[in-house]
Amino acid sequence: MGAESGVLGVVIAVVGVIGSILVARISNPRDRDQDDEREPAAEGGLGQPAELKVSPEIWRRFTVLENKVDHLTALVEEMRERVSALERLLRLAMRIIRRANRRLRAAELPPEEVPAELVRYSIE
Repeated sequence: MGAESGVLGVVIAVVGVIGSILVARISNPRDRDQDDEREPAAEGGLGQPAELKVSPEIWRRFTVLENKVDHLTALVEEMRERVSALERLLRLAMRIIRRANRRLRAAELPPEEVPAELVRYSIE
């Protein structure tokens, strides 16, 4: 699960960076003043509320980053499914080892040592 939370952290960080960049660009007063100066001339001075305009380059970058976030999200989901399948297999392996050890004890033989990595997947 360490890799899964690492990828999820990266996804969250990328989304945070995208959001902060967009907020900074939109709320920058210098850019807003320049847009206000251009708007009346473009609209003929009718005094209508100005629309928020974003350059095509910013939208392209936003789309690229959005696609990357979607790709990372798909990877996280795929890894989550793999981790779940591996955990089921490890629990199954632990059950098999415990069952074999019960049979060895019943035959009065020394039980096999359980690998330390599998102990946390024990169902007992």
